Amino acid sequence: MHLFLSDDTQGPYAQLSPDESRHCVRVLRMSVGDELWVTSGDGTLCRARLVTPDPDSCEVEIVERLTNYQPRPFRLHIAVAPTKNNARLEWFVEKAVEIGIDRITPIICDHSERPSLKTDRLDKLALSAMKQSLRALRPGIDTPVRLVDFLRQQGDADPSTQRFVCYCSGDDRHTLRQLYTPGTDALVLIGPEGDFSDREITTALQLGFQPVTLGDSRLRTETAALYATTVLNFMN
Repeated sequence: MHLFLSDDTQGPYAQLSPDESRHCVRVLRMSVGDELWVTSGDGTLCRARLVTPDPDSCEVEIVERLTNYQPRPFRLHIAVAPTKNNARLEWFVEKAVEIGIDRITPIICDHSERPSLKTDRLDKLALSAMKQSLRALRPGIDTPVRLVDFLRQQGDADPSTQRFVCYCSGDDRHTLRQLYTPGTDALVLIGPEGDFSDREITTALQLGFQPVTLGDSRLRTETAALYATTVLNFMN
């Protein structure tokens, strides 16, 4: 069955947005009585039946409600530098959502090749990937923030979250497999193609981030981010 987004799935009936309604009626040609999945992106998945096939505002009847659908034992937050080619970052967002991620923050670093970023398309891609993979939890896509400001915010972060900074230089580092404790929330910093600056690495380490290597190969930014996403999901 197809998955659709609705603002409110708490009652016996739910309304689909105009975009979702048009896709339901005009693209998929669904009609009265057809079954579908509906979620508001909060982790609840609902099995529903189409009642009103209106291309502007479909109404569905909730048949079954699955709360905390496919719960994950940890929360994953990846803070990643935008790539010069925006399509590469879009690829990461799509695949990370399919695998499992809770939050993505674009960070502007000293060596960033892209000093700004619009996140509207990234949010749409995250929603599409959520629906494609039949997930009920919509990941957050933050507005871009300078890494120095992002690091300052970490003083108020949950101290139980394991925090990692991935970079290329230096020898005093371990792998995620060696440092990460399954079941623990994680925040991972992934730098630009030119890597984090020495100043950024020093600041992150002073704030308690653990230095991590992703292996001997020099990875592209989006590959490194997806690698970290995959490893942490696999360990959980």
